[in-house]
Amino acid sequence: MATTWIIAADESRARVLQVGRPNEKLIEIDNMVNPTARQHERDLRSDSEPRFDGHGGVGKPGMAPTGGTASDRETQGAIDHSVTVFARDVARYLAKARIDRRYDKLVLVAPPKFLGALRKQLDKDVARMVVEEIPKEVSGLKTHDLTAYFRRQ
Repeated sequence: MATTWIIAADESRARVLQVGRPNEKLIEIDNMVNPTARQHERDLRSDSEPRFDGHGGVGKPGMAPTGGTASDRETQGAIDHSVTVFARDVARYLAKARIDRRYDKLVLVAPPKFLGALRKQLDKDVARMVVEEIPKEVSGLKTHDLTAYFRRQ
């Protein structure tokens, strides 16, 4: 019987679930976390940013907004980097598990943004094992709720 793994993930957590026989419960075999994704964005910012620009705090009259401060862009860059690193860690885990022959098929379930980040990090051999991708957020569900969710699918 082929072993199928379901990866239920988001930017802060990836759960590895193994499908047993039909109509059996899913078995959670691993759980990876990305603590950086759970940090408040102010914790990701540099302490050296100025509080105001010396012109009353709003910028120069007649100047159009630039789409956020450099610090906002820096914070978004830190968040995106954290997501990319976590996706890479999950992909490496899956590559090692493939080499160890721990699964035969993969189902990836994640919000669209993280699903795309994970897809980019998968090596070609692991990508061939993917039989389905579901763009949903389910990683926070309890294991028995996940079992019920996948039975409905």
